[in-house]
Amino acid sequence: MSALPALPDEPPDAMEMRSSRPILEAVGLTKRFGAFTALDDVTIALQPGEFHALLGENGAGKSTLVKCILGYYQPDAGAVVLDGREVAIASPRDARRLGLGMVYQHFTLVPAMSVLENLVMAGATVPRVVDWRTERRRLAAFMETMPLRVPLDVAVDRLSAGERQKTEILKQLYLGSRVLVLDEPTSVLTPNEAEEVLSFLRARASETGMAVLLITHKFSEVTRFCDRVSVLRKGRPAGAGKVADLTVEDMARMMIGERELAEAPARAASVAAPPVLRLRKLAAGHAGTRGAIAIDHLEVAPGEIVGIAGISGNGQTTLVEVLSGQTPAEGGVLEVGGEPYRASRAEAQARKVRCLPEEPLRNACVGRMSVSENLAFRTFDHNAAGAPIRLLDRKRMRGEAERLITAYSVKTQSPASPIATLSGGNVQRAVLARELQGETDLLVVANPCFGLDFGAVADIRAQLMAARNRGTAVLLVSEDLDEVIALSDRIFVLFEGRIVMETRGGASADPFAIGRAMAGHV
Repeated sequence: MSALPALPDEPPDAMEMRSSRPILEAVGLTKRFGAFTALDDVTIALQPGEFHALLGENGAGKSTLVKCILGYYQPDAGAVVLDGREVAIASPRDARRLGLGMVYQHFTLVPAMSVLENLVMAGATVPRVVDWRTERRRLAAFMETMPLRVPLDVAVDRLSAGERQKTEILKQLYLGSRVLVLDEPTSVLTPNEAEEVLSFLRARASETGMAVLLITHKFSEVTRFCDRVSVLRKGRPAGAGKVADLTVEDMARMMIGERELAEAPARAASVAAPPVLRLRKLAAGHAGTRGAIAIDHLEVAPGEIVGIAGISGNGQTTLVEVLSGQTPAEGGVLEVGGEPYRASRAEAQARKVRCLPEEPLRNACVGRMSVSENLAFRTFDHNAAGAPIRLLDRKRMRGEAERLITAYSVKTQSPASPIATLSGGNVQRAVLARELQGETDLLVVANPCFGLDFGAVADIRAQLMAARNRGTAVLLVSEDLDEVIALSDRIFVLFEGRIVMETRGGASADPFAIGRAMAGHV
């Protein structure tokens, strides 16, 4: 890894740039979709050389604001002003010509093409016949000025997640973006990579006058790298200010208003007990291929959260699929409660094993079926005493659904509403409510808070900690290292399908050491 650029102090020329007129302004932007107002009279200004954070819960209007600025949407009112002049941006191509670029949360590179080909073909205009020798020489000269290193001639689908994210950023810089929007840019990066990328971009903004708009849910990134912050709530401005003048609590309150956040219960002392889950020499997937696992040893005891950290694609999905019965193990030992476990529905019921998979609306629900029916998937064929039944007891199903909806704060118009009509956070709450009803000995959760807003994240994490304190063994698989560290008692790092590190969670964890292990440097 290249040396990290130091965060610059505020040099005199940067101070002059920041006192000049904004490089970009969105003035009074309003956007309606039918009767729904997604953006209501929002104004934001980016100064030259500034790192500016944009915060807000899901549905707050962040994406709509950015899409109006970049030409994906045409606002119903308001204007975009660039260098003091109002500009018409009819499409993303117009935005690119004006020097406005964006690095999206999900990669936009062409996997089968090389880094060189992706960067050249991303230009606003591409000749019908490309002079690759000239383009290579030009791109190589550009790369010499960049501390971010990626191999030019390697196909994108062979790059690590961190290298792909760096390529997305380099693409925008190569295109000459003067305003750069970053949408959750560190979600696929190790802590070391995140530090490298954000330190570099902040330094470059100060040196060149480029403005950066950072959309993030990580307050640590806001307080470390950003100069100012703007907050949206329900499509309207909810607050703004200099980061140096605000606390994390101030920014959180702007995001959620007066609503109280769920407070995670204190971590109860763990009690020594035999493990609920035991893996020995567990193998699944084709050995040596992306996503395969070969886990020598892993145990989860009652009343503890064991976190699995790793960059996407290192076997986490396969591990969860084996434990949930979607993928068969090809060798080794998988035991629950001291007995072999094959993850059938009957065994899961008998051993009290529950699972909250990634993307639960797709992997754990039937979208067209009602909330009530989805909540009954574990119990619909048994009566209250646990005996099998032949006919559905819809009255009991609805009553149980109403109880769970209240207990887990699931927001739905009715238990009869299709579960697909719920927000992502409420789908998560509903599935977690289903999986935790009754006694649960083992809970497997995968990326439980991905894409959720601030309030939903607090709710889900509080429920996981409460389950742990009740004596449930929790296996937490997450690509959010902050989440893994905050919730876990112990942490295992998965790299290329193998466990390469075990460490303690919580305050004693070293995120940079874990990050090095996630990247294979152990």
